[in-house]
Amino acid sequence: MQVIHKGAFIMTNTLSMAGKLTRLRERLRTPEWRKYGQILLMGKFVGIALVFMLALFMHPEMLGMGAHAADPDLKGNDIVNPLNTVWVLVAAFLVFGMQVGFTMLEAGFCRSRETVNVLMECVVDTCLCGLLFYAWGFAFMFSHGNGFIGMNWFFLKGAPATYEGTGIAFLAVWLFQFAFADTCSTITSGAMIGRTSWIGDLLYSFMVSGFIYPIIGHWAWGPDGFLAVMGQPGYFLPWVGTGFHDFAGSTVVHTIGGMVALAGAIVLGPRMGRRFKRDGGGPMMPHDLTIAASGGLLLWFGWYGFNPGSTLSAMDFQGIGRVAANTTLAACAAGLTAMFYAY
Repeated sequence: MQVIHKGAFIMTNTLSMAGKLTRLRERLRTPEWRKYGQILLMGKFVGIALVFMLALFMHPEMLGMGAHAADPDLKGNDIVNPLNTVWVLVAAFLVFGMQVGFTMLEAGFCRSRETVNVLMECVVDTCLCGLLFYAWGFAFMFSHGNGFIGMNWFFLKGAPATYEGTGIAFLAVWLFQFAFADTCSTITSGAMIGRTSWIGDLLYSFMVSGFIYPIIGHWAWGPDGFLAVMGQPGYFLPWVGTGFHDFAGSTVVHTIGGMVALAGAIVLGPRMGRRFKRDGGGPMMPHDLTIAASGGLLLWFGWYGFNPGSTLSAMDFQGIGRVAANTTLAACAAGLTAMFYAY
């Protein structure tokens, strides 16, 4: 048996390129091969991305990202603006309240057997995100370092009284941004319902909250992220003449969360028990539309902290009003568009 096995192994390796392609094409017709083939490709892409990220971390000049000097020492005369600080805290509370909306929305739209998993995932994800964002997430995202990643304020040590001259208390900014990070991770969880186990939920929550969101977020919102300083002389793409602007997280929060969710859905495939129209099935029916609709309205309410709060200034009356009005009009238009598309 060993000789036959070895002989077969040798013959397999001596196939021509055309034979190998034919064999691969035949194997990809099998759903199981397609599934594991996607996982293999995703693993290779992740490995390449990690190597690229490590290279940028060691040599930030590859993208014109010069290393930044260490953060200044804590100043005793940092002036805290109480009005702006209270405004940011109120906005942070509203954004954090969106977790109730996410929980209700996901629990209402999922199948009844998945409700307990959704509730546990949303609660544990929030707890895990808070600890990770305290330990290193905020440091990776908002401290000085280089254009790729922040390198200060781990466990919030050495942080100034206010954040980057905004006049807002540092811990108020941390709480506001923690709510944003939690939102990004929760966006991902909606696509993973029925696709991952409890351990899988913990793993992707750990990666999104601890690494993916803070590191990519630093590129756009960090004090020296390569997208934040893009277009300036001596930095990334100086000939562009303008920087990258993301006011309230359409890219940093929602695109990151959406792309992670899309990658998970592609790799893991349809939910267990899902039957498509071509197989005589249809959309999976939600088990409680009352909870789902209530969650959607709570999310709408939370957006009035998410978007207007990103002004970071209670004195910007015109800006706050404009952002709140745009948020209302966008939600109304999106709701009607979804209704017309569905019916």
